[in-house]
Formats: sequence, C-alpha cells, structure tokens
Amino acid sequence: MGRVAFAPAKLNLYLHVGAPDGGYHPICSLMAFADVGDEVSTFNAEALTLAIAGPFGAGLSGGDDNLVLRAARALIAEARRPLAPIGIRLDKRLPVASGLGGGSSDAGAALRLLRGAFSLSLGDDRLEALAASLGSDGAACLWGAPAIAQGRGELLSAAPGLPPLDAVLVNPRVPVSTAEVYRRYDAVGRFSDVTPPAAPDAFEDAAELAGWLAGLRNDLEAPAIAVAPAVGAVLETLADEPETLLARVSGSGGTCFALCASDIEAESLAERLEAMAPDWWVQRCRLGGPWPDPA
Repeated sequence: MGRVAFAPAKLNLYLHVGAPDGGYHPICSLMAFADVGDEVSTFNAEALTLAIAGPFGAGLSGGDDNLVLRAARALIAEARRPLAPIGIRLDKRLPVASGLGGGSSDAGAALRLLRGAFSLSLGDDRLEALAASLGSDGAACLWGAPAIAQGRGELLSAAPGLPPLDAVLVNPRVPVSTAEVYRRYDAVGRFSDVTPPAAPDAFEDAAELAGWLAGLRNDLEAPAIAVAPAVGAVLETLADEPETLLARVSGSGGTCFALCASDIEAESLAERLEAMAPDWWVQRCRLGGPWPDPA
C-alpha cells in the first residue's frame, strides 16, 4: 500500500498538573509540535504485523502493548467489518520515554494512516475518541496541531496564535519513567490550579512568547530531574547558553527544549551542544504544526 504518516514530537510549552482525581491528574498544557518525529508506513503482509526500525527502534517493544498495534486493533474493531491484513512499519527516530509524546504520536499517525488505507468512513470525532482512549496525549497527538489540553489531556481548545518558533531539543539518552515522576510529584503534595492562564490572542514573536512562558512552568520538571539528574544537567546547560530565550523540560522528561529567536541562533546552539556533549541527542527544529505527511 506504501502510505506514510508523520508522527511529530510533542512539546509541552507549559504543563500545570492538578491533584489526582479518580486515578488521573487533571492538567492544563499548551502543546506544540515539532517538524521532527517518527514515521509510520504500511506494507503488504499476510497478517497484522508491526516492524520497528530507526535509530531508537531497539529500545521499543513490538509486542501487543505497543501503541501502534493497539491503535490498529482499535480501528479494526471500530470498522465493524473485515479488513485486509496489513503490515505497519514504525521508523523510530525519537528517543523512547522522553517526554515527547512519541508513542501517542505514533498511534495517532497509525490511526490516520489506516483510516485512509482502508477508506473508512470514520469521522474525525470518532477517530479522536479512539486516540484519546489510548493515552492522555492521544487526542492532541492525533492531529499534531497546537492546542491547549485539559482534563486528562483529551479536552482540546484552540491555542493562542504562535509565531514561527525555532528550537533545539536535547535528550541525555536516559529514559524517564512517567509513573515514577508522578509518584514523586504526588509525594510533595503541591498541586496546581489547572485553569488556563490569561493569554493574548496571538504572540508577536518568540521573545514575547518566551517572556509569557517564563511566568508559567512545567510542574513535572523538578520530579523528572530528581528521577534522572542528567535531565537537570541538560536544562542547566541550555539555560546558560546565549541563544536560549527559554529552557524547559517537556512532559515528564527527559527531553529539554530551548526556544531561540531564529533558525540562525538555533543552528548555532545545536552545533555547539553537539560538540560539547556528543553523547546527547540534539535536534534543531521548528515548532508549530500540523506538519504534512511525507509525499
């Protein structure tokens, strides 16, 4: 069938986390998506099959718990009619357990891809419900468009207008357990109001956005650093660099990002970090979304 879908990295520009309610934490987060990420594609197969490749493929399970397979099975069940067997290939280019929503974004790409491959008359609302059932970031990652996420992450509203955003993503190649981060967050017991903060309709440039974000936070940043001190080393390094307008941890870690004023600053920062810390995963990118699928 030869179709390809892009699964962009998700960035939490801010992330406020409330007290647990029924086993889940309500959140309020402004999410944006990078023009770097994984790719999901289809190939002919005799049964539903998942093949994993890419630089971070070895760190990912291809078993029944994989979100791509779970997404495929959920879509097949929703179709309520026999579908031809299909192979799915995941090219894993993002670090695993890195706070970039990789699994949810991969699942979203698989849902969009298979709906098209099988020409299913399944509406966007139902597809979004399937994505949300697979994880807290699922609904937002299905579309890869900037959004304010509330509830468990499934309640989406329009984001303020974002300017072109050049950024550098850095991961120390240390996986971070989301469950452990939340355990540490709960142990401290200081929970946030999850009402969306007042914001302009649109931000004029990256500097204005960074100034606004500086008054907000990622509530999971401190527990993520406690779980993986290497994340703190990355964040401290980014914060000290002259090109950085704002440095922050994304999600529950361990990827940090630096917002820069332009692609020139982002390129300069990325090149210096690659030389400074060759063991880190460093990626210059543009934030926004949605980004087109590969031709």
